[in-house]
Amino acid sequence: MGYIGAHGVEALRGYKYSGEDHSYLAKYVLQPLWSRLVNFFPLWMPRILHGCNEFPFLVPITLTGLMFLVASALLAYIYSPQCDTPPPRWVHFAHGLLLFLYQTFDAIDGKQARRTNSSSPLGELFDHGCDALACTLVIMAVGSTIICKRDTFWFWVITAVTFYGATWEHYFTNALILPVINGATEGIALIFTAHFITTIVGAHWWAQQFGKSIPLFSWVPFLNAIPTNKAVLYVMTIFGVIPTIACNVSNVRNVIQARKGNMLHALAMLYPFVLLTGGVLVWDYLSPSDIIGSYPHLVILGTGLAFGFIVGRMILAHLCDEPKGLKTNMCMSLLYLPWAIANALTARLNEGVPLVDESKVLLGYCVYTGFAPQEIGFRTFAQLVRLEELP
Repeated sequence: MGYIGAHGVEALRGYKYSGEDHSYLAKYVLQPLWSRLVNFFPLWMPRILHGCNEFPFLVPITLTGLMFLVASALLAYIYSPQCDTPPPRWVHFAHGLLLFLYQTFDAIDGKQARRTNSSSPLGELFDHGCDALACTLVIMAVGSTIICKRDTFWFWVITAVTFYGATWEHYFTNALILPVINGATEGIALIFTAHFITTIVGAHWWAQQFGKSIPLFSWVPFLNAIPTNKAVLYVMTIFGVIPTIACNVSNVRNVIQARKGNMLHALAMLYPFVLLTGGVLVWDYLSPSDIIGSYPHLVILGTGLAFGFIVGRMILAHLCDEPKGLKTNMCMSLLYLPWAIANALTARLNEGVPLVDESKVLLGYCVYTGFAPQEIGFRTFAQLVRLEELP
């Protein structure tokens, strides 16, 4: 049958998406806007067109939205390759506009699917897979705008951990419930607003002391003396990420207890993400060339592609109603890291010079995470398309 077994096929046929967005911003501002804009798209647009038996063309609206973020990430890489130099102000405006368009197209895609009665597990897998990659592309642009250098990686971590937590919770509770304030709505809105504001105040505003950037908070100990971009990272972590993760764990624990399941099996699903993040940090610690500081975009891109595969595997397990617990192949995208770490270790035996130049190792990391594990994803996607064609 391919990558999806008989049980998975039956589960896919009976799958129904369940989710709610309690955001007031979405309800009173964005949803009315999206409901009007969806009428500009032709009714045939969400359909999946087949180019060959193995690999179909992808969903136009979702893919178009992702391309906006690809363009934004390219601008970030071109104008601020190490996230330490401010790009031209028009680049900040472009980042904000492209992110707003991504959010709009991502929301319209779901409305268009319901409008044409074409919602399906295939659409959910592709949509959430694009959202996982969006975490990476968005942060590449953020690093360029707020010139946060090495901290760009930590902005990716806090973005990815909340996305992974929401996906993990969805996997066990069978419902994606977005709270009144959430990353998919308010988080993205804050980011594109920050891009637009930076067009006016300039990127250096983020690099100066927090107390100088926002005099209202100049009395706050510690925060007033650190760079604004670092203060934002700390505030987001303390007041956004930690409460969100605590809520995810609590909700999953309640479901596990109600079903008399094993919480250890649920926690095992977090292992690939912890291993991915930890592996990159170990590589950076051993690196003689400071990979996160010297090549932040490449590190985030390669790690983000590996993250996208891990998330996609968990989403597929949810759609196919697989037994709860760590999934086969979830760690396949991490297989490059031991070699990269070993190469960094060789520098300690060779007067600080690694066996292979780390810029080449990083390019190989991006190529591997972009193509090797994704081959399974592409073929699984193609199998899903063929399954949808069956009566």
